[in-house]
Amino acid sequence: MRQPLIIFDMDGTLVNSSITIANAINHVRKNLGFEPMEQAHILRLVNDHSINAAQTFYHTKAFEADHERWFSEYYSKNHADELALYEGIEPLLCALKEKGHTLAVATNAYRISTMESLTHLGIHDFFDGIVCYDDVPQGKPHPDMLHKLLSELKYESHEALFIGDGPRDALASQRADIDYIMVDWGFTEHTDAVQSVGDLQRILLDV
Repeated sequence: MRQPLIIFDMDGTLVNSSITIANAINHVRKNLGFEPMEQAHILRLVNDHSINAAQTFYHTKAFEADHERWFSEYYSKNHADELALYEGIEPLLCALKEKGHTLAVATNAYRISTMESLTHLGIHDFFDGIVCYDDVPQGKPHPDMLHKLLSELKYESHEALFIGDGPRDALASQRADIDYIMVDWGFTEHTDAVQSVGDLQRILLDV
């Protein structure tokens, strides 16, 4: 019997990108002529599935090509200085690969930013599949990313597990009928979630 497919959210789960996300959003806002938002306020809203993020951050009904270009522009210039893996993530990925798991990423980040981030942090090659916001018709909380990964990697939903840090991830997992684990070291605080990477590793190695 093969090991489950384990899918990770990126920002707030694998990668501490809080500074970069806030600064990149404010970079787009600056180019649009808007005042910057406080970092803490941005991070509270990033995982809020009940809002229209384009409207909230950029005062428009939907994200536009310039938003992606400016966001990715900031990421490309600053990821080396501002991004970091959460402590214990690389050993966790090593242990899962050694056990024979197929690993994947489902992220609402753009593909350019995602590939640069994972490559810079040295974990890109752990993943057998990577699906980003601009790879599917609808990002999380819709299940499109998870369905795409299941199809590409040839797994059924009951053979997969999704790990994330916010309600968008939880809803996407529920809609894809994939088991879910919430973690509590990212951008959203939870009362009932896995509290450390070490705890997550102990849970996953028993899967």
